[in-house]
Order: sequence, then structure tokens, then C-alpha cells
Amino acid sequence: MTFAALFFYIFAGICIASAFMVIASRNPVHSVLYLILAFVNAAGLFVLLGAEFLAMILVVVYVGAVAVLFLFVVMMLDVDFAALKQGFSQYLPIGAGVGLVILPTPRRSGTWSTPAMSTSSRPPAWCFSSP
Repeated sequence: MTFAALFFYIFAGICIASAFMVIASRNPVHSVLYLILAFVNAAGLFVLLGAEFLAMILVVVYVGAVAVLFLFVVMMLDVDFAALKQGFSQYLPIGAGVGLVILPTPRRSGTWSTPAMSTSSRPPAWCFSSP
């Protein structure tokens, strides 16, 4: 195993684990910290690909601005978790019903495309007509 492959598996494994922990963590502050960890590991993957500029932009823009803003907002909100848990159980049957209706909808048609989408790569004929 080469040096680059070893670091790829390390960065990718930590990135996937931290991305899972973003949605699995019960504490919003911990979720934001796991999000920052996922961004830093994605930047490491960009460095391995030779895209140092994208890695720098990812760290500066997303970690430096967006994730820190999320962290400050979450810490300043002072969320009451007991009230959130009561509302969750109240709306659970409605949410489950909507999910059961919406989830299988794309599979009924057999495809994700809409009738307006063309299967060819040419633009439609009306694009070439003059007004």
C-alpha cells in the first residue's frame, strides 16, 4: 500500500464517520464540531488529489466562516430540549404518514426523469427558432 492510498483511507474513513456523527449526535454543538472535522478531512482528500486551492477554500470559507457561524448560533440559541422531545412525539404519526407517501413515489414511474426531459443530448428545436 502506498503512502497516498494509506492517507486516502484514513481521511475517507474519518470523513464518513464524522459525517454520520453530524446527523447522529444529539447535541447540536457536537454536531457542528463533527461537521468541522468532516470539512477538514475533505480538505485533506483534496490535497491528496492535488487540488490545494480547493482544500484551502474549503477550510477558509466553510470551516472558517460557515461552520463557526453555525457554532455561534447554536450556542447562543439556548435550545430547550425537553420541549423539542414533546413536540416530536406529537407529530410523529403525521411525519411517518407523509414519509410513507413520499418515499416510494419516484420508484412508481421507474425513472427519475420528468416527461419534459429529453433522452437525447441535443437541445429542443424551439431553441433554434427565431422570434
